[in-house]
Amino acid sequence: MKEALEINSHKRRDRLHIIADILGIAISGSLKTQIMYKANLSFAQLNEYLSFLLEVKLIAASFQSKKTVYKATSKGTRFLHEYTKIKDLLKADGKQKAESNPLIYTKDGNCYKTKE
Repeated sequence: MKEALEINSHKRRDRLHIIADILGIAISGSLKTQIMYKANLSFAQLNEYLSFLLEVKLIAASFQSKKTVYKATSKGTRFLHEYTKIKDLLKADGKQKAESNPLIYTKDGNCYKTKE
């Protein structure tokens, strides 16, 4: 029973992790639906997070070809950098945990991942 609880607790993301995921996805500009699917959020959740991120200026919206494109601002990129540093500080004895959805930060092929 305890093992099942531990496995399920690793699947849940906290608010800061979700924000970091959204910013990482939007680092080079993304549409709302792309962010929603890549960050694994419902439409309602996405709207809530985007409203907050726009309000605190971690993300900016621009219009391209009649579509709204969301892109991380320099403040949002700085958030990702600092968030990565904090996550690294919290790792026990330099051991890296395997995550199903790592923090998105640097470009590796078609996706962004944390620097190792």
